[in-house]
Amino acid sequence: MKKIKISSILTYLFLVLGAIIMVFPFFWMITGSFKTSQEVSVFPPQWLPKSLYFGNYQFAFETAPFAKYFLNSLIVVISSVSVCTFTTILGAFAFSRLRFPGRSAIFGALLAMMMVPFEMLIITNYRTVVKWNMHDTLWAMIIPFMSSIFYTYILKNFFDTVPDSLYQAARVDGCSDWKYLWRVMVPIAKPSLVTIILLNAIASWNSFLWPMLATSSANVRTLPFGLYNFVTEGGARNEVMMAAATIVVLPMLILFLFARKYIVNGVARGGLKG
Repeated sequence: MKKIKISSILTYLFLVLGAIIMVFPFFWMITGSFKTSQEVSVFPPQWLPKSLYFGNYQFAFETAPFAKYFLNSLIVVISSVSVCTFTTILGAFAFSRLRFPGRSAIFGALLAMMMVPFEMLIITNYRTVVKWNMHDTLWAMIIPFMSSIFYTYILKNFFDTVPDSLYQAARVDGCSDWKYLWRVMVPIAKPSLVTIILLNAIASWNSFLWPMLATSSANVRTLPFGLYNFVTEGGARNEVMMAAATIVVLPMLILFLFARKYIVNGVARGGLKG
């Protein structure tokens, strides 16, 4: 038998401890959403509910229109992800395959803009949305996120790994750039595209700061901002807050658990050339 190194044992212990710290808040939130108020406030803490109590979810849906919040979030996610994926494909192909003056300089300038935090652009975006009479509408949460430099960078690097000889052969056969993009490049780049779609969907679903500024009525609120307002609408009952938080987090948590391999593989393949 191979000798187990002390460093390996410490590494696994550290990883297990980190995993417990990361998973415990989700475990406490989900189990707490099925507890009664007495079970939540008891000391020492009760780890599991004696029976599944669904009254917290019923109270949450009756107090705040979470069904409307969920529909708004779904509309925003589908719209922004669809348009952003389309613009990302076009931008990545242009910077990867097309030859035009200033291509490297423009792409370098776009990469430099990635260092500008989103918070610095909020005032400009807010003034633009108000000027276009889109404040307090779903359009205000879709339009600012119809493109992404980061996703374009990932996909462009993946396109760079495709041999130029394939593009030249397609051009000799009379294939246009548009046809080559959708018939050849997009199917090849499916792993990176899946990663981009998943990351964009998670970011759009969890967005809080911009919806808080761009909306002011419950009719267009999304789930994260709706949860924030639920604090005053639903009171300070911890078990109900856990149920409402589970409604917000659970869809993206399930999506991440099923798609985590695609996210890691897509980022790794798109971030490394060759």
